[in-house]
Amino acid sequence: MSNNMRKILVTAALPYANGPLHLGHMVEYIQPDIWVRFQRLIGNTCHFVCGDDAHGTPIMLRAEKENMTPEALIAKSYTEHTADLEAFNISFDNFYTTHSPENKALATEIYQKLLAGSDITKRTIKQAFDPIKNLFLPDRYVKGECPKCGAQDQYGDSCEQCGATYSPIELKNPISVISGATPIEKESEHYFFCLDHYEAFLKEWTKNGHLQPEVTKKLAEWFTSGLQQWDISRDAPYFGFEIPNAPGKYFYVWLDAPIGYMASFKNLCNKNSTLSFEEYWSKDSATELYHFIGKDIVYFHALFWPAVLTASGFRTPTNIFVHGFLTINGQKMSKSRGTFINARTYLDHLNPEYLRYYFASKLGTGIDDIDFHMEDFVARINSDLVGKLVNIASRCAGFITT
Repeated sequence: MSNNMRKILVTAALPYANGPLHLGHMVEYIQPDIWVRFQRLIGNTCHFVCGDDAHGTPIMLRAEKENMTPEALIAKSYTEHTADLEAFNISFDNFYTTHSPENKALATEIYQKLLAGSDITKRTIKQAFDPIKNLFLPDRYVKGECPKCGAQDQYGDSCEQCGATYSPIELKNPISVISGATPIEKESEHYFFCLDHYEAFLKEWTKNGHLQPEVTKKLAEWFTSGLQQWDISRDAPYFGFEIPNAPGKYFYVWLDAPIGYMASFKNLCNKNSTLSFEEYWSKDSATELYHFIGKDIVYFHALFWPAVLTASGFRTPTNIFVHGFLTINGQKMSKSRGTFINARTYLDHLNPEYLRYYFASKLGTGIDDIDFHMEDFVARINSDLVGKLVNIASRCAGFITT
């Protein structure tokens, strides 16, 4: 074995545990799986971990709708997700869950380090509150008219028509998606991570080769407007981890979700005594860490996450590889248009290797969207996999018989 062998840890973005995997998810897992298999083939030590993102209001509400506990819902999703991932030959060393003792311990440890470093602050904010369901509403659970252009039926965080961003309480004629009630404004004390403390560090880190050039350019917009403190708490009722010494307050799902990468690897270390968690996650680690993610979650991974890791004394990612969305026949995946395809639906009819090859032929180093075009898919598989492979076999057959 070469003395230059690298030690690498790879993660893929965590699928949300409130529904089945679809073909867009499979872009996320096939791309890093190919990269991981390559690293292993050339002799590098490469561990590949992931897990279900199992916390948040949507899971709590979905469980209530299906008349089951959140724990039962995420267990059901876990069974379905692991079956689909195995069927697509994704070579995870460990597929875990954020609703785990390891993740709770690590989230608590990191929070307490942030607190000790004066990186946590508290303040009272106003939020949209559902008076019927008696809970604070996440942005996506409020709809109304855009305060900028007046477009109707817009979510509480941004307008799909004019692109404006705003808070739910700024919507005109808002309604709760859950109950149909008119939300009221209610005050609550929230906990914030002082992201602005790490602005100088992040300006340097995002330019030092850890990201694709177009991602670095996009992130520059955040520095132009100045980094804001990041709300890391949510009020009960909420499915997640309670914040230490803060009854009725829970860690926002996006705080403990990326920590889930660490927790999944920690769980793998617990099952394999030859692995060292500290070797891969300590601040002075000589190993490499790579995250594969979609472009919609860049801000969390390339700003919040490196800052939280640095503030709590852990290593930062070597590189974050960002890919685009998947479109179907040139359109966004949509159930109403019949272009929303679940991974299991594909598996019921076609060989998973076909999709792995098709995505591999389209994925590159950029963050452009890739299109799953039905006619092109059929032509590519018939030409490249069936035609060329059969042709090779046909040509070789002569050598065998002579």
